[in-house]
Amino acid sequence: MLEYLLATLILIGAFFTLVGSIGLFKLPDFFMRLHGPTKATTLGVGAILLASALYFSLDKDGVSLHEILVTFFLFITAPVSAHLMAKAALHIKIKQIDKTRNSID
Repeated sequence: MLEYLLATLILIGAFFTLVGSIGLFKLPDFFMRLHGPTKATTLGVGAILLASALYFSLDKDGVSLHEILVTFFLFITAPVSAHLMAKAALHIKIKQIDKTRNSID
């Protein structure tokens, strides 16, 4: 049963990471592209790290803190870095498409 749970978490993580990567490649401007790695990819890497933490915690006698710490730092730093990149892009006036410009106003 544990193998099915771990496989499901890994597949969910791989799916969201793929969707985030495709979004980074396909979306038309910087502000839309910013959502790919910060939203979907963070969720994907989080699911993969959760699967790894479960596997190594149940395989050994203690809780696997390495994966938990990496997940914690990922969830803290991804929104902060995305916010800083968006603020910097607004400050230097990076070109936006009309659809993005209208949704900000």
